[in-house]
Amino acid sequence: MGAEQRTDDTARLETFADGVMAIAITLLILDVRVPRVGSSLHSSLAAEWPSYVAFVVSFLTIGIIWVNHHHMFKLIERTTHAFLMLNVVFLMTICFLPFPTALVAAYVRNPDTRSLATAVYGGTMTAIAIMFNLVWRYAGTGHRLLVPGISDEALAKMNRDYLAGPVAYFAVTVIAFIEPYVSLAIVAALCVYWLLPGTGPRAEVVGRSATSGPEEEPGR
Repeated sequence: MGAEQRTDDTARLETFADGVMAIAITLLILDVRVPRVGSSLHSSLAAEWPSYVAFVVSFLTIGIIWVNHHHMFKLIERTTHAFLMLNVVFLMTICFLPFPTALVAAYVRNPDTRSLATAVYGGTMTAIAIMFNLVWRYAGTGHRLLVPGISDEALAKMNRDYLAGPVAYFAVTVIAFIEPYVSLAIVAALCVYWLLPGTGPRAEVVGRSATSGPEEEPGR
């Protein structure tokens, strides 16, 4: 088989990535605690608002990453050992996300600790975005692992689009030391923005135009 593995290895890699992300996204709920029996249920539920917000934002963020990872693999037809190892490190950063999520939920209300907790959260998001970019750049540089027919212009546009992630989350991490609540609000806003149709890198559109002709009309 040589240095490059057969196309079916990309399916195995994507299946493994799906499993890892599913586990990470499930672990997030473990830190949403049931209030202690004997306390006021209404006030106890209200007091847990940081856990609810952290869960929703991190859950949706992993979901967005999963969607983009899926779209990215529509353009990747083979693997190498180095590419597989980059994906392993990328998935490690995903698995780590439940920890800073719980950290923020626990410490965000404490003025002495909220900045550091938020910075750890932002730093983890930055690491995830950097690893996602490294995975894509390794596959896309010189069309190394990509399906045929993707233009250099389309590749360059995707590179620019994916770069927005690390830049935005690095800014979030820096802002955490100045205004942690603003930092967290930006993370939530980014999450909402990337949920909207037509935002973010459009790997699936490039893939259709490269392999199947014109893009279908919305709703078809």
